[in-house]
Amino acid sequence: MRYRRLGKSDLEVSVVSLGTWAMGGTHWGPADDEASIATIRAAVEAGVNLIDTAPVYGNGHSEEVVGKAIQSIRDRVIIATKCGVHPKGDDFYFDLSPAEVRKEVEESLSRLGIERIDLYQCHWPDENTPIEDTMEEMLKLQAEGKIRYIGVSNFDAALIERALKVAPVVSLQPQYSLLERKVEDGLLPYCREHGIGVMAYGPLGSGILTGKYREKPTFDEKDARSFFYPFFKEPLWSKAQELVAELRKIAVAHDRPVAHVAINWVIQQPGVTTAIVGARTPVQAETNVAAADCQFSDDELKSIEKAYNFIM
Repeated sequence: MRYRRLGKSDLEVSVVSLGTWAMGGTHWGPADDEASIATIRAAVEAGVNLIDTAPVYGNGHSEEVVGKAIQSIRDRVIIATKCGVHPKGDDFYFDLSPAEVRKEVEESLSRLGIERIDLYQCHWPDENTPIEDTMEEMLKLQAEGKIRYIGVSNFDAALIERALKVAPVVSLQPQYSLLERKVEDGLLPYCREHGIGVMAYGPLGSGILTGKYREKPTFDEKDARSFFYPFFKEPLWSKAQELVAELRKIAVAHDRPVAHVAINWVIQQPGVTTAIVGARTPVQAETNVAAADCQFSDDELKSIEKAYNFIM
């Protein structure tokens, strides 16, 4: 495993980290808690030290599972969780008001069974709460020892700029993969310029970039793959399959899974600190972690870029 410093913090994080949305059991089909706990521990044994979760993942269930999994290995892991997103019927609403942030941090600490959260992130922007108010509350929580570092997720550069005027934001968590590259237009350069670590989620494009889908799957309407990611709908579905075919050529040349090419493409982009990859089983976790053991050449990265420009 390789490790990189996260922004201007003193956290050294694994270049492949573990995402736990599916472990919540609400938006990716049912989850087996024992399998989830075994998956977390297998990832840590393989070198992962950053585990990312959030209260909205299963209405707190993901945090509870993470808490059980890390009881005996707390000193080996960096726990990143979030605040500000709540389910509302089949949709979500956002609340980063100071009172809500304080309430949520206490609930997360309890579910995780820890005394301090290593990285506390605003999950999504809240247009009804000035980010300055949120950051001031974050600073109070930091001073009280409840959180160690402050991060944001799904923010644009303008909002990060406002947040930085109040508090030291060390990281951004954006969606980033070969199928979703909007962050390259301004946001990724901004983070590089300001020393903000980038924790990329969705590096496998909701699983499409593993190459496992030979036919277009159908998901329940409450499954995140049916509403959060557009890649299973045309025209992106067919284009993604063409791109996977190009990635498979490189994977075969290295005797690696296609997923390793997709993950490495992300972590080899300038400014990216870690790729957050989900897993349901120990085998999946170990396979994903093994991606950190290889790097692809400039020529191979150029060939991926050429294929992307032609297909997408």
